[in-house]
Amino acid sequence: MILFPAIDLKGGQCVRLKLGDMQQATVYNTDPAAQARSFEDQGFEWLHVVDLDGAFAGHSANGDAVEAILKATDNPVQLGGGIRTLDHIERWLSRGLRRVILGTVAVRNPALVIEACRKFPGHVAVGIDAKGGKVAVEGWAEASELGIIELARKFEGAGVAAIVYTDIDRDGILAGINWNSTLELADAVSIPVIASGGLASLDDVRRMLQPDARKLEGAISGRALYDGRIDPKEALALIKAARAKETA
Repeated sequence: MILFPAIDLKGGQCVRLKLGDMQQATVYNTDPAAQARSFEDQGFEWLHVVDLDGAFAGHSANGDAVEAILKATDNPVQLGGGIRTLDHIERWLSRGLRRVILGTVAVRNPALVIEACRKFPGHVAVGIDAKGGKVAVEGWAEASELGIIELARKFEGAGVAAIVYTDIDRDGILAGINWNSTLELADAVSIPVIASGGLASLDDVRRMLQPDARKLEGAISGRALYDGRIDPKEALALIKAARAKETA
């Protein structure tokens, strides 16, 4: 089980949005590389990065900040937002990114995702962002008629490393993870699922460590870490203790 700290990039700065609204952005750090180092120093093992501007633009828009992050941390980094072509994927992986997250293109062109998994095994994740139970695309700005599980099942057997599932209706408002929807998705597919959107407290971390949630790869935390609602040392100690219990 992994707790992924999040760095969301807007205009080269670390921000958090409220309900996916670019007009409701709070700046938490003007130096993304320093934030990445801080998360590593705190003991986190992975880093989740989103190029928010890129998600809307359809191409990388915070490339300099992402490259600075990659140079600043030894932790593996997964990146989503504006990655829409095989060339984009190859370029980022060649620069040291561990995993790309494909969202809009997974809806628009699932064949490209399957081809990417074949060319870059173990390095491709799918981002499924849901609003009102339906998949949203283009930086959450557009809703589709596609169901969450319907989309996820298109990639069964393709070699997708993980599904990052975000409930937009809870993102950035500290309302808690939508565990029902997240676990329903995890039960429906064999692909590991990462929970995102709304992780608010240590209670959510404890919930993530319950037996029925251990099928998840982990969860992403943003605002709760930045606001100090989750103490990194305590959260990581809970996860370490759960791992030790599993292997005992």
